[in-house]
Amino acid sequence: MAEKLMKFSEAVEKYDPVIGLEVHVELNTKTKLFCPAEVSFGGEPNTQLTPVSLGLPGSLPVVNKSAIDYAIKLGLALHCDIAEWSQFARKNYFYPDMPRDYQISQYDKPLNGEGYLDVELEDGEIFRVPIERAHVEDDAGKNTHVGGADGRIEGADHSLVDYNRAGVPLVEIVTKPITGAGARAAEVAGAYVRTIRDIVRALNISNARMEQGNMRADVNVSLRNSPDAPFGTRSETKNVNSFRGIERTIVYEIRRQAAVLEAGGEVLQETRHWDEANQTTAGGRVKTDADDYRYFPDPDLVMVHITKEHIDELKAQMPEMPRERRNRLQTEWGLSDNDMRDIINASALDLVEETVKAGASPAGARKWWMGEISRAANENDTTLEELSITPADVARVEALIAEGKLNDKLAKQTVSGVIAGEGTPDEVVAKHGYEVVQDTGALEAEVDKALAANPDIVEKLKSGNMKPMGAIIGAVMKATRGQADAKTVTGIVMSKIK
Repeated sequence: MAEKLMKFSEAVEKYDPVIGLEVHVELNTKTKLFCPAEVSFGGEPNTQLTPVSLGLPGSLPVVNKSAIDYAIKLGLALHCDIAEWSQFARKNYFYPDMPRDYQISQYDKPLNGEGYLDVELEDGEIFRVPIERAHVEDDAGKNTHVGGADGRIEGADHSLVDYNRAGVPLVEIVTKPITGAGARAAEVAGAYVRTIRDIVRALNISNARMEQGNMRADVNVSLRNSPDAPFGTRSETKNVNSFRGIERTIVYEIRRQAAVLEAGGEVLQETRHWDEANQTTAGGRVKTDADDYRYFPDPDLVMVHITKEHIDELKAQMPEMPRERRNRLQTEWGLSDNDMRDIINASALDLVEETVKAGASPAGARKWWMGEISRAANENDTTLEELSITPADVARVEALIAEGKLNDKLAKQTVSGVIAGEGTPDEVVAKHGYEVVQDTGALEAEVDKALAANPDIVEKLKSGNMKPMGAIIGAVMKATRGQADAKTVTGIVMSKIK
């Protein structure tokens, strides 16, 4: 039965939303957190295993130093307090996809303590998200439920378990309650997770591909009567793996909880699941408190000691952060705030930058990636990066235009050919004969024909009325199958009428 919902505008007018996010980022180390088993996506099920990742008796974990270094770099980017001493703990819960039936995580002594992240919203406003901790833990495996709808456990007749992911290192970034966002709560959440995605990619510590599960978020939502009232009871929607899903989860939960409260009911503290097909959340189990996990220090692992010298060493390796990089590039390229925001929203910043590095002008690079190539990506329901055209290809098209070998129409056709897999820009031009007509004699002959066929236009041009020039250029373009250069044609016409 469908749940009752309140209109979103009415819900945020009556109640103050409070959100919280737990973002899980899988680290792209070569091996797992506590053993030398390989880490790679898409391998055959249950092939990336060792006695440690299987939790076999007598096997002992050893901490992956690279994973700790990656986590510290992320903590630095999130302005976290890096602990000199941190500790791993056992988190006890029934994990059907964790062989040893407990998770090795961090509890009261996390590696990264309090911090914050400033995120930029669509209109340029900066919103500060407070961070409680960013701790290290190992991931669980993956269950596949067979026989149920959409791979869910409801209605399934059996389940399969792949332990390849069990033991993969990840960082869980936990925010403090995020207040003050009001009607923009969903937008803030989406911008926050996108910013984390950009940061971990800049640090080169995670692929952060949500569709592959190596970045996902648990979304907490509660409502209260006013900004100065106590927090309400929260729901936690688990493992949301898309930016749009995160935003829609928050909108749905605000509407659902507002309807419950308005009817005099009580919001349950429970885990829920986002149903992408129906664009709804569905109730799961009653939420467990931290005490119920029976955390205690893992007796097989010593405490992790991080010296100030090591932190300084890692600081020196930190690359330019995404926001600072965007500001620098915007200034260098001379783009408006809206132009830069369009590039960022299209996830095209890296592509535009690489195209400029390959020799194109910033305006030209932006024009192609945000124009013809974006349209092709939308038509093919794919991303810009997945199209078979590279920044070097786009820069070459720009060079061919600058050399006078292509006009705008022919350049568009060349780009379409490259996207279609016909080869490099030069190969596409050669294959279709797209190059601009360089023979001025041939162009003069076509101009003479066009002028002879349009004596009235000739008189207007002689009198100084240049508006009909387009008709002459169009006639020459048609005769040369679009391979004439408009500027050259205009020069020939002007010399003729004088």
